Amino acid sequence: MAENAAISTIDLSKRFDRFTALDRLNLSVAPGLIFGLLGPNGAGKSTTIKILTTLLEASSGSATVAGFDIAADPVEVRRRIGYVPQLLSADGTLTATENLNLSARLRGLRGEKRAARVSEALAFAGVDDVARKLVRTYSGGMIRRLEIAQATLHYPEVLFLDEPTIGLDPVARRSVWERLQQLQHEKGMTILITTHDMEEADILCDELAILHQGRLAAKGNPDELKKQVGPNATMEEVFAHFSGAAIDWGGNYRDLRESRNTMQRLG
Repeated sequence: MAENAAISTIDLSKRFDRFTALDRLNLSVAPGLIFGLLGPNGAGKSTTIKILTTLLEASSGSATVAGFDIAADPVEVRRRIGYVPQLLSADGTLTATENLNLSARLRGLRGEKRAARVSEALAFAGVDDVARKLVRTYSGGMIRRLEIAQATLHYPEVLFLDEPTIGLDPVARRSVWERLQQLQHEKGMTILITTHDMEEADILCDELAILHQGRLAAKGNPDELKKQVGPNATMEEVFAHFSGAAIDWGGNYRDLRESRNTMQRLG
């Protein structure tokens, strides 16, 4: 294992019968980074997160998170991580305050400490003025910020987010980015995200890993990876080069690039 790494894997693999979802992944993530895990659907991104968060057992290999082995010390790993899945995790039939209090109790926070953390989380999520309204009345961006606040009530060392801004409009997406950068800078948190958003990967992430058919295809910071592909390469071209697939946004890869360039020219 890499010494002092926030996340480290050695030959980490996961097989489902004859299908190999993750194939001998060797990865090291330094503390305090926002780290992006990229790849087409089926590349092994969600499988990796589920294994690292102890929700799924690896077939072979090993990994540590926050210094603890995921197989030997899963309880210690869970105490030190936060996790925001793709699927909705906030309860729409409860208020923001009720959601946070429930999460705080599950994390063992009590009394004045719990009250202080919940108050801080409401402000962090930007929902303190609507804290007593049902979450089902919130916008998508508000819900995502609340879910991140829920997952970080206990100040985890490592935060995992699976597609944190999927389905959000540009303003809401930027708001989520700001919250993640705030956690990184103020709490020193290591954050691992999966994303199909190449702008998110380019702007938000300090380092990236690209998976292809369950294997690590490339690793580096966004600028390094673009230089490897060629002069003036975009993150979309980096993704296509290393993963062997274009991003499926509807239409073909050329249509996507032309439409994005047009949007940039028009502001």
